[in-house]
Amino acid sequence: MGEIGFNAGKYFSENGAETIGYDIDKKAVIRARAVMDATDVWEEIPHGEISAYVVCVSTSIKDDKPDMSNIFDACRKISLVAKNRPVVSVTSTVSLGTHRKLSEIFKNSVNLVHVPHRYWKEDPVNHGVKQPRVIGGIDEQALRRGMEFYKKFGIPVTPVPTIELAEMSKIAEQSYRYIQIAFAEELKRICDENGLDFEMLRKACNTKWNTNILEARDGIGGKCLPKDIHYLLDCSKSSLPLIKGAMAADELYKRKRRLT
Repeated sequence: MGEIGFNAGKYFSENGAETIGYDIDKKAVIRARAVMDATDVWEEIPHGEISAYVVCVSTSIKDDKPDMSNIFDACRKISLVAKNRPVVSVTSTVSLGTHRKLSEIFKNSVNLVHVPHRYWKEDPVNHGVKQPRVIGGIDEQALRRGMEFYKKFGIPVTPVPTIELAEMSKIAEQSYRYIQIAFAEELKRICDENGLDFEMLRKACNTKWNTNILEARDGIGGKCLPKDIHYLLDCSKSSLPLIKGAMAADELYKRKRRLT
């Protein structure tokens, strides 16, 4: 239970759900016990009574390719114990096509949905667990059950026709943010070369109703955006020059920052 899982569990617990958090990390379990029941022993969970599993495990990159091993490990565990066709909501960012592969593991034993997380730790009240989300289901019944689950806890979800669209929505919105930041970084370099104040330029441009140039800080970091832009690259066999250009622009910007 990292940042996403901890806060999701906390939210459901505070809003009336009998919540049990699970993690293989004992420290994460101890932390979670302050706000919910939690365990690192999978067999202690009364799986026959569970109506919904919310999967919040991390995903990563391995050899420049999406690594979904944590997702598959978690879902295999669930597939062995799931009773009464519970909702299984995967909130982690995943590569395109992941849920069709997961459905082969579950073999119609669960209602599989994808509800990509949206969470900003700087403003958990307005941009925390309870904010508009996208939901896609492996089939119509799963979508309906998933929507009922999230509605029960006051989380607004917008359905999309296929689970692949839900997968792509997260990849696309993250990549869009990446490109926005990379443009700001490129623009700042141009300003520096010409002796112009980037912040003054940015504020001037942003007076236009449909312009919102972002800040240029220390380069694109963290775990999510650099990972998720690779997920977008993995979706296509084409060259994708815009995406690769944004990645190159960010690398150049960070290199210039290190030299100053």
